[in-house]
Formats: sequence, C-alpha cells, structure tokens
Amino acid sequence: VMQLVESGGDSVQSGESLRLSCVGSGFPFSRYYLYWIRQAPGKGLEWVSMINADGTVADYGDSVKGRFTVSRLNTENSMYLQMSSLKPEDTAVYYCATAKDCSGGTCRGHGTQVTVSS
Repeated sequence: VMQLVESGGDSVQSGESLRLSCVGSGFPFSRYYLYWIRQAPGKGLEWVSMINADGTVADYGDSVKGRFTVSRLNTENSMYLQMSSLKPEDTAVYYCATAKDCSGGTCRGHGTQVTVSS
C-alpha cells in the first residue's frame, strides 16, 4: 500500500526557518515525481513545489519561490522541504504527494501543520 508520512511541522515566528520531511513506502519511490502541496484554513489546495524522479529538476509556486527549497534522497525514500523567511501566509497543513492536485486518499500523507506568527 502506498504510504507517505510527513513530519517537521511546528509553530514559529515570522522570518524563521523550518525543514519538513516526507518518507514514502509501498511504491517505487525513486521513479515518482513528488510534490509538496498545502492547504490553509478555509482555503483550497495550493501547489508548493515539484521535484522530478532523480532530484535534478525542481519547480516552485510563485508564493514560495526563492524562499523554499525541495530536495530528495531516494536511497532513503525521503523528500525534504527547507522553508526560509517564513511568513504568516505560509501557515497551512503541508502534504507530500505523488500528484500536484491530490485532494486525499493514498496519493498524499496526513500532513504536518506549519504555523507562522507575526
């Protein structure tokens, strides 16, 4: 069974940094493009980042470009999101996913909460 587990969420102050982690199992992790997506309270899903299967290509949503960096370590079935210069508008539940628009089910994990206070 495909499983994704996120960790690393926390409550921080504006301007601080956090690193999120995602571990996958039950599928050929190294063959998949992976995504970070987020959902703020009362808002829809927002795509945050994409990384290709071998980690050589990454792309970011406009709202996080220049502040967030995605990486992966296929030997450990892991993906990371380094978040810097956090803003209150980054407050959301962050999910790692195998689809950019995954709204639930096995294509994403249960999420990790990031709260940024001003």
